[in-house]
Amino acid sequence: MNASDRTPADLLRSALAADPARPLVTFYDDATGERVELSVATFANWVAKTANLLQGDLAAEPGDRLALLLPAHWQSAVWLLACSSVGVVAEVQGDPASADLVVSGPNTLDRARACRGERVALALRPLGGRFPQAPEGFADYAVEVPGQGDRFAPYAPVDPAAPALSVGGAVLTGDQLVARAREDAVELGLGPGSRLLTGRTYDTWEGLSAGLLAPLAAGGSVILCRHLDRLDANELAKRVESERITATAV
Repeated sequence: MNASDRTPADLLRSALAADPARPLVTFYDDATGERVELSVATFANWVAKTANLLQGDLAAEPGDRLALLLPAHWQSAVWLLACSSVGVVAEVQGDPASADLVVSGPNTLDRARACRGERVALALRPLGGRFPQAPEGFADYAVEVPGQGDRFAPYAPVDPAAPALSVGGAVLTGDQLVARAREDAVELGLGPGSRLLTGRTYDTWEGLSAGLLAPLAAGGSVILCRHLDRLDANELAKRVESERITATAV
């Protein structure tokens, strides 16, 4: 990655310029059997479309606070980078009542209704599928995002020194996010081409870092596993071998 990168969105742009075809996020849900693999280019395309939805249709501006009520999932990773692209503060498991916008999975819709701003719901179904019927009061992400533009340009430059993420009671700027992700990458033994398997949740810094930011900062990739505890030791060993894992954070 480039030393000049100062936000997670910068890290993604550098990854896209370096090797767009390499895998970036491979997602497993061991409760459903789902597996999705996204290259840097495919992931960046989802981020661009989501950032366009956020900035355009949802009228989000730099400094707005978005309550992100999603589990560890590839679409959650997309939203984190979309927020960084626009300059919106992603408040992981934040209070919807005090947020400007909310993005919710299917299990947190009642909680999300406390938000008085725009509300987006994700079904989290395989292949990014939509709800059979959109929840009342919410835009269905899977319906709204496909028609968005494949390229994104922010209306205003994103300030790396401005708050970018709130998680576990800590608020981090873009600069701090990148610095901590790089530090974590060293601690986890990650470098270009590394493949990190993690079963950590997305409600802590450690989970977000291992599940996206540290591999991105290192030029590696992440194998993000939800419900990893459903695998026995033999099944886990097979995954480590088949995915060519070089490091783990489980």
